[in-house]
Amino acid sequence: MKRVVITGVGILSPIGLGQAEVDSSLRDRKSGIRHMPEFAELDGLGSHVAGIVTGEETARIPRKYRRSMGRVAELMALASMDAVEDSTLGPEEISQPMCGVSMGSTLGSAAMTEEIMSQYVSTRSIYGQKSTSFLQVMSHTCAANIAYLFSIKGRIIASSTACTSSSQSIGFGYEAIRSGAQEIMITGGADEMHWIATGTFDIMQGASYRYNHEPGKTPRPFDSDRDGLVVAEGAGCLILEELERAKKRGARIYAEVESFYTNSDGYHISSPSEDGMRRCIEGALENGKLNASDISYINAHATATTIGDTAEARATRAAFPSSPPVSSTKSYTGHTLGASGAIETIFSLIMMEKGYIAPTLNLDNIDPDCAGLDHVTEVRETRIERFMNNNFAFGGVNTSLIFRRYAS
Repeated sequence: MKRVVITGVGILSPIGLGQAEVDSSLRDRKSGIRHMPEFAELDGLGSHVAGIVTGEETARIPRKYRRSMGRVAELMALASMDAVEDSTLGPEEISQPMCGVSMGSTLGSAAMTEEIMSQYVSTRSIYGQKSTSFLQVMSHTCAANIAYLFSIKGRIIASSTACTSSSQSIGFGYEAIRSGAQEIMITGGADEMHWIATGTFDIMQGASYRYNHEPGKTPRPFDSDRDGLVVAEGAGCLILEELERAKKRGARIYAEVESFYTNSDGYHISSPSEDGMRRCIEGALENGKLNASDISYINAHATATTIGDTAEARATRAAFPSSPPVSSTKSYTGHTLGASGAIETIFSLIMMEKGYIAPTLNLDNIDPDCAGLDHVTEVRETRIERFMNNNFAFGGVNTSLIFRRYAS
């Protein structure tokens, strides 16, 4: 089996564009959550907070490619352009058949979906619809548009599994290279902010509402006063490359992808399963031939829902008798949905490189049901040798990725 390394990253998040801005925000404990007064105008919507990406330059994307992109694909394109540039891979390498794309999102463009459906319902006609509308809303819009943007000739993998979309995409890209089917994979995921997403979680009683006028105090993963998640947007891209190929061209190597595991709870369509989570975590350790004590840090899924955080804390305790440091970077950004796996992996890569662990914000009073873990509540200066990134989604989908500091 081939070894797989990360040679490029690109990120757009509510706490910054690019690694330097994100690093500064993590160290300074800067929340990216803001009050959304326009949400108050929507009948019945109780959550008026969100995590928004600002300052992005969509004009960087050539106009002929933007025509088929909604906001979600634009965010993904910008992150991918940054990651490819960071990797120093040239167009001739990206467009050869041994380079593929593996990307995910929860949906396509929610804004375009609203526009299309509103027009259909109001006019009962197809007249006036744009020929590119469907290309913006299809579930594989990120993967397809990035393949078009870079003239990809290799395989396209599109994962649309809610909150595990981009973590599965990274994992499937890793497996494609490890098996020898591909040498380079452009991986990651994105999601765009839209009130429909917030409304969906609000209807399911999973969205934060008590801190609408104090947005910096939510979300509150693992905290006794948590009241739900905050929906956010963003994009993260990681260039995965076969190790010997990367070494031969003198590429900078961020880390090695050491293990990936994904499974199904087989339990419930929306309620989390402690057992399914534990099996996933243990599966990743087993696949990597690792002991629990080998993990230096866990970036938890921890969205700040009552049952989700509790189930995850119990699963983590069961898999790790002696807990490594744990924090949830969703406390900075909110829940970026399908982008969360990629974004949180990049956050952890930054922490690994810079030698610290960012704390869980707003963790003032650890919920007794979430106790028994080494919760990081202040910036902790430490050397991370190996970290685990966990994500869990509706439908009982679980993922666990393990990355290690690269050593030649």
